[in-house]
Amino acid sequence: MSKTILQPVAEIRSRIAGRAARVGIIGLGYVGLPLALLFSEEGFPVTGFDIDAVKVAALNSGGSYIVRIPGTEIQLAQKRGFKATDDYSAIREMDAVIICVPTPLNEFHEPDLSYITGTARSIAPHLREGQLIVLESTTYPGTTEEVLIPLLEAGNAAGLRAAREEQEAGFHVAFSPEREDPGNDTVARRNIPKVIGGFGAVAGDLASALYGSIFNRTVPVSSPAAAEMTKLLENIYRCVNIALVNELKQLSHRMGIDIFEVIDAAKTKPFGFQAFYPGPGLGGHCIPIDPFYLSWKAKQFDFRTRFIELAGEVNIAMPYYVIEKTTEALNAQRKPLNGSKVLVLGLAYKRDIDDLRESPSLTIIELLRQRGAEVSYNDPYFPSVGRGRQYDLNMTCTPLDNLAQYDCVLIVTDHSAYHYPQIVTESQLVVDTRNATRGIDSPKIVRC
Repeated sequence: MSKTILQPVAEIRSRIAGRAARVGIIGLGYVGLPLALLFSEEGFPVTGFDIDAVKVAALNSGGSYIVRIPGTEIQLAQKRGFKATDDYSAIREMDAVIICVPTPLNEFHEPDLSYITGTARSIAPHLREGQLIVLESTTYPGTTEEVLIPLLEAGNAAGLRAAREEQEAGFHVAFSPEREDPGNDTVARRNIPKVIGGFGAVAGDLASALYGSIFNRTVPVSSPAAAEMTKLLENIYRCVNIALVNELKQLSHRMGIDIFEVIDAAKTKPFGFQAFYPGPGLGGHCIPIDPFYLSWKAKQFDFRTRFIELAGEVNIAMPYYVIEKTTEALNAQRKPLNGSKVLVLGLAYKRDIDDLRESPSLTIIELLRQRGAEVSYNDPYFPSVGRGRQYDLNMTCTPLDNLAQYDCVLIVTDHSAYHYPQIVTESQLVVDTRNATRGIDSPKIVRC
């Protein structure tokens, strides 16, 4: 067995153990930036890569564009050697490269892997022997082996291939799904077990060693596909259960039953039940998207995921349900939705975060506008909102200093900064989609 061939693998193992491995994080968003800081905290030299020059400039100047990450954390990481760049030629200097790029849906609710494929083509020419490449982006089973690896091999200038065995010359590839939960301060990031599926035993071992340096527990599985499916199962589990309570909320409303009271009672059972809560629709980077990734892939195997697709349909319909109930609430006051002034409270997809991805608020605002309402919004995390992949709002945040001017205040995101008793007092009508006004008794409130 050639020592020359073994040297790159042995070297990266040694560098990981000594916290000297150079780690490159591609995609400095809500997943990649926290991960980069975690590696930096453990003493690894970290370089962040992003195609957004504004983000790169902000980080290199010691600033942050994510509310829950203060600039002081970036500055501390810089002292440890952290830097950001949009120059992908620096990939050749990295020992490990972790890809944390978006995987949205296209307009037909099909997987959009353009960020993954674009990244693969950008880094492929710069890969060298012995490097570890890990994909963290949520995707369908088979992406790592069927999409990522072929692109890396085809574009590599040295003709390297993904290595399965120790004696093979090449680079090493694994999949390890991100498990970020923005706004969750109850579980330390390093306490979240890290699932790892290597393309071969060597890749799995290297990835486990790398992530084991910053996470308290790693969970190896047999393949990248198994790790990819693990992530989908986690999020589809949540999607299906949220769809269930969303449907039960609609039924309970017709029956005159408070679904939140029912959930609070049910969760007193010490076994066999986990509480999920209804809302105006799903948001975020995973739960609204993952079911469609798996459904799309399943069709290649002549299989229909009917249960999963139904859950997705129920959740997608929730913003329309909100519009229906808002229209009914205005009608009860002899006002049409067309021409009414509506203030939407909250743009973020969940409480106390600055994340708009797939937020139901965006859909609700567009639906209100389509029906002739004059729409304003307030969100302490968004001074303005312009154009995104699937919305074009071009609005600025409206202060909460004259709520009586609105025909309806629509609570879509229940930020803790809002003083709900005062909002109810000052408003003509409040439609509450989050049970944010629980405990407040007022004829102005319509809960849906």
